[in-house]
Amino acid sequence: MTALAQSILDLFAARGAQAIDVPMLQPADPFLDIAGEDLRRRIFLTESETGETLCLRPEFTIPVCLDHIANRAATPRRYSYLGEVFRQRRDGESEFAQAGIEDLGDPDTARADARSLADAHALLAMALPGLPLAVTLGDQTVFEAVLAALGLPRGWQKRLARAFGSPEMVEAALADLADPPAGRGLAGDANLFAASGDRAALAAFIEGEMREAGISPSAGRTPDEIARRLIEKAELSRLRLTPAQLDALKTFLAIHVPLAEAPAALAGFAASSGIVLGEALDLFSARADAILSNGVKAKDIAYDAAFGRPLDYYTGVVFEIATPGGPRPLVGGGRYDRLLTLLGAERPIPGVGFSVWLDRIEKAREGRG
Repeated sequence: MTALAQSILDLFAARGAQAIDVPMLQPADPFLDIAGEDLRRRIFLTESETGETLCLRPEFTIPVCLDHIANRAATPRRYSYLGEVFRQRRDGESEFAQAGIEDLGDPDTARADARSLADAHALLAMALPGLPLAVTLGDQTVFEAVLAALGLPRGWQKRLARAFGSPEMVEAALADLADPPAGRGLAGDANLFAASGDRAALAAFIEGEMREAGISPSAGRTPDEIARRLIEKAELSRLRLTPAQLDALKTFLAIHVPLAEAPAALAGFAASSGIVLGEALDLFSARADAILSNGVKAKDIAYDAAFGRPLDYYTGVVFEIATPGGPRPLVGGGRYDRLLTLLGAERPIPGVGFSVWLDRIEKAREGRG
């Protein structure tokens, strides 16, 4: 074990996180169903002797949560980990080490979020002493509250929520909302089923087409899932935003301010747009206060209303920490309150966590000479 790894484990123990070791081979379905397309495209699949689809663990959050559920562990509980993960990265690497903490079951959301960010920041400050750090923070809850307050139809709220954190997807969605595309509908019977909202008929039609093409209906998304998405798209194509709604959304997404100024900026946006953000703004303000009183310098943290992270299970705050001007983040994390229920927990268990890329930290240390 390297000196850096041991120092990280010592820090985790000092912060009350229980070390956990999860198997390298994991069931693939939770990642394929929950983590999102960005991860789905980059994992390494294999099969067990019984034909079960497995994968090399591409991240730690889902395996740690599955282990917590399987052991019926009490909460609140904090888990720490350090080990290899396997997924195809954009820089060409496919095997690298991550460390992090998953904080499960704390009912005080603001406190747990602030603690998670503070733990991640403390790790980097220990590993890279004296190096400036920049925290970027976003909030899925606030974004979804804005969509609801603006009166967007539920289907468009869901599409934009899925796009959160991807500037390209959000831009495409806003363009479609301003001017719904023509001529991109389905042909023949599929178009009729989608336009009428007949999900069962459309799913049966899709399954027949897949079988005729030699594609197993159980490969990838099911015919029913495809039908649901196509009907949703057909409904969305008939809707458009008013100029006032579109302007308000663009104004919101352009908010980028120091965290200390963010509650006032959001309150000012809400007032000028004639909307009420209610509990979402209250929680945001409480979290900002908790973060700023947790030892992280206020000048190091920026709130970016358009910032998100490319995993579908995030539900609230998301954050990354990098060196100013650095090409890639050193830490990424966020809140995932629905994840454990989706993985089979008998009751809702709130969660928040972060992961740090150890290879990037090592390179930053080498770069300092």
